[in-house]
Amino acid sequence: MRIPHNERLGSDITDGQPERTCILSGEQAVRDDLIRLAISPDGVVLPDALARAPGRGAWIGVSRADLEKAQAKGKLKGALARAHKGAALTIPDDLPERIEVALTRAFTDRLGLEMKSGKLLVGSDRIAENARMGKVAWLAHAADAGEDGSRKLDQAWRVGEEAEGTGMAGVTLPLDRTTLSVALGRDNVVHLALTDWHAAQRLAVPLQRLLRFLGQGEKTGQDNGEGPAQAAGASA
Repeated sequence: MRIPHNERLGSDITDGQPERTCILSGEQAVRDDLIRLAISPDGVVLPDALARAPGRGAWIGVSRADLEKAQAKGKLKGALARAHKGAALTIPDDLPERIEVALTRAFTDRLGLEMKSGKLLVGSDRIAENARMGKVAWLAHAADAGEDGSRKLDQAWRVGEEAEGTGMAGVTLPLDRTTLSVALGRDNVVHLALTDWHAAQRLAVPLQRLLRFLGQGEKTGQDNGEGPAQAAGASA
């Protein structure tokens, strides 16, 4: 289960992907690093968190704060107009909020699917046991998790991954225990772990998109960015 410390989780997810251009910054990136905006049949601009909606759309790679500024200054409207050759479009005032909700839903839905498949663990004791045996591919903590509990699980994970002495640590999610508990239909979900490398890869894209939009950049699993894939799977 050990992941080489110089290999980012999700590196093989983006290889070979076509690039898209952010309509606001002009920067190019692979699809998984950007957020797609879809245009409804009646011209309403809506978030397409899974980038699967039919028809034309647009891509953005900025944080929520930057998007709000661009919207307030009319830059988003101008960029969309140029991208769609002046087509009549309606941009909801609460588009940034809708995007965050959609990205959060995409992430928690993925967690739910991995739980149904038996690959997601919750509960400190169960996670610690699997972590020490090297059976944890990804570790995360709720935003309001206690520091002591998170630290103990991080240590158990390092032991199992033979990474003692490194800064390897689970990602602190931008979601609190209440949100996670409701999403997963469980009581008091504070810590989570995935036991499968491929499951961690599947979780990588929605988690990274959410974190980037919230301005948390590349935080993906290992707070110091040195270790095993925490990027989407190990720490978002």
